[in-house]
Amino acid sequence: MNHNQTSKKHDRKQQNHQHQHHNGHNHNGKSGGHSGHGHHSPEMFKNRFFISLILTLPVLYFSPQLQSWLGYEAISFPGAGWISPILGIALYFYGGWPFLKGAWNEFQSRIGMMTLIALAISVAFIYSLAVSLGLEGKPFYWELATLIDIMLLGHWVEMASVQGASKALEELSSLVPNEAHRIRDGEIEDVPVREIETDDLILIRPGEQIPNDGEVVEGNTSVNESFLTGESKPVTKKVGDEVVAGSVNTEGSVKVRVTRVGDDTAISQIMRLVEEAQSSRSRYQALADKVAYWLTIIAISVGTLTFIVWLSLDDLVFAINRAVTVLAVLKQISSPNQAKTRFVSGKQVSILVQPCHKTKRHGCPKSL
Repeated sequence: MNHNQTSKKHDRKQQNHQHQHHNGHNHNGKSGGHSGHGHHSPEMFKNRFFISLILTLPVLYFSPQLQSWLGYEAISFPGAGWISPILGIALYFYGGWPFLKGAWNEFQSRIGMMTLIALAISVAFIYSLAVSLGLEGKPFYWELATLIDIMLLGHWVEMASVQGASKALEELSSLVPNEAHRIRDGEIEDVPVREIETDDLILIRPGEQIPNDGEVVEGNTSVNESFLTGESKPVTKKVGDEVVAGSVNTEGSVKVRVTRVGDDTAISQIMRLVEEAQSSRSRYQALADKVAYWLTIIAISVGTLTFIVWLSLDDLVFAINRAVTVLAVLKQISSPNQAKTRFVSGKQVSILVQPCHKTKRHGCPKSL
């Protein structure tokens, strides 16, 4: 009994170890995702988004631009003019912190999405605060607030998708039992799944999960293969039919001749494909990184050029005003595309995997 318990613990360690690198997957620039939020959780982005959204509402209400566009007048009271600056400071350091930290990490490798976002919110924040303190011009508080909200929402969706895929992978690994009933010389012995070899004969009792891919050699039953095919209706299995590891035997006892073990089983290959897909760069993420890199270069170049040109034609304050306006406009143009990329890269993908045919294939497809 003690030996079996020890074997169970060891098997579960092996299954968990197989996915350690997935669970620890960080979403940084080197691993293929957008850099800067590898250690951030969906809950963190979610909390920051909703709190930032609440802080944004008064900023929008007191915005002179929105009052002019929508034709209303905000209530006036002593100190009302400082509501937007104070909330802007809170939004910048609270909602914008993940992007500022991400930009710092990107400076050490290659600038990307985080750098572009941090540049935009920093320019808008510093300039707006300077206007509130006396510099001539119009502040960008509502643009700052909404930009932070949109970026937080996009990152929340993306990270939630990554975490959901990680949980799905963990559930897959838990489908394979730790022990199997091996039949040798007419005797049934419970052994760890790792000790099962090809051509071994195993017994599958009703209600048990199948430990290895194999072929039914005795008995009839129905098997639930919903994890593989998506069909909840049990599939009838008779002598000569194939069964796959992870599926559930719902009715009679059957004897199965093992045809694939370990990494060759269908469920192991599915888990490997999921891990490979998550660790590789998607074309949308790669495109987003390229776009962010060049947008950052263009924004800095155009803003600097604007400042130099207007400084030669007018005074310093007007040149700063024009340069910041150009940077803000470029950022607003790029924001919808960045948000769209966030949602595209965060969308879940459903994969239908057909069982391997028992006579035509010795293993599952290498790619889907």
